[in-house]
Amino acid sequence: MLAPESFYHSASQDRIDLLVAAHKPGHALERPFYMDPDIYERDLERVFYRHWHCLAHESVIPNPGDFEVFKLASEAVILSRAKDGSIHAMLNLCRHRGAEVCTKPKGNAKAFVCPYHAWTYGNDGALRAARLMPKDFKREEHGLKKLHVRTVEGLVFISFAKEPLDFSEVENLLHATAGQYGWGEAKVAHREMYTINANWKLAVENYVECYHCGPAHPEYSQTHALEQPLHMIEELNARMEARTCALGIDVGAGDHWQTSRNGKEAIHAFRYALYDGVKTGSKDGSALSTLMGRFSDFDGGVTSVHLGGTTFLVCYADHGMIYRFIPRSVDVCEMELIWLVDAKAEEGRDYDLEKLTWLWKVTTDEDKAIIEHTARGVRSHFYEPGPIAPMEQNELRYINWYLDEVSRP
Repeated sequence: MLAPESFYHSASQDRIDLLVAAHKPGHALERPFYMDPDIYERDLERVFYRHWHCLAHESVIPNPGDFEVFKLASEAVILSRAKDGSIHAMLNLCRHRGAEVCTKPKGNAKAFVCPYHAWTYGNDGALRAARLMPKDFKREEHGLKKLHVRTVEGLVFISFAKEPLDFSEVENLLHATAGQYGWGEAKVAHREMYTINANWKLAVENYVECYHCGPAHPEYSQTHALEQPLHMIEELNARMEARTCALGIDVGAGDHWQTSRNGKEAIHAFRYALYDGVKTGSKDGSALSTLMGRFSDFDGGVTSVHLGGTTFLVCYADHGMIYRFIPRSVDVCEMELIWLVDAKAEEGRDYDLEKLTWLWKVTTDEDKAIIEHTARGVRSHFYEPGPIAPMEQNELRYINWYLDEVSRP
């Protein structure tokens, strides 16, 4: 006979599986997917802990000994640079009694010393000292728990999975996209964290579709042609690609958006035009900073990358954007925006920080309000999912991808 805990766990599993099976194709998700704590826990298990996530740009820890602590769901991750320059990601919990070993959010340290019993760990997570332990104690077996790390074009990715998804297609496409924009030689100009009172999926679903751009983002829509259906901007896109080719640049686009059934990570890169005369994502379309990577002139285009379910990149010729979506609880998430510029660019000389960040701050303030309006709406017992519009094709794909992920152990 099942123990009571096993019975309730089994009943919860069956209930969630029935909800997944009952999903109406072409429609938004049902109310429980945004409110049910059991579904949130499954999201963590089968989506968040299974896939790769961009944690930062490596320029945030430029020197040996530099570290920063990142909080994701209920986990805290120490990102550090060791003496040899290698980057490591470790769970911030002592292997003795589980206390946090790193008590500062960022800094530079030769070692991490647990404040409880003074177990001491190196920048690579190895246990260096454990005071008064017996002679047969093996320090090499009690280092900090390490996460898988990949660094591509300056972007640091982590995976919590015991056996992480194959990253090769992601790496190749990032070289072809972010690599052409010089992200490997970039630095962080600014970071902004937004707390959103909504389930994390509502935030991601909002990001991946531009059906709402016209009515909700007038500032963005003045300069970015994506606010129109794709078939209406084919000519604009063709002119953009001609300009890019004339610069001798081949910015890769590719569709490897796939579930984890075959053991590979999902990534999709696509290009779209800015309106004529617009150089970059600024208030008036004028340049914001020095050109990056292989660009010797503005091509009037944008490269967008969707990766692994929580990471999204926006590449302009003179700056870049990283979007990170972070679950915090069933009804709270965070969204971090990271602005990149060329490593040699100087604030005040090559770019004005207020102008650089204006568009995406305005847009994200608007998004936060929209997402929270939606979160309050779906709490209604009378909420009924509506049909996905043609311009929401990426949201539809994301929903189908998500349902497949949570349906499999």
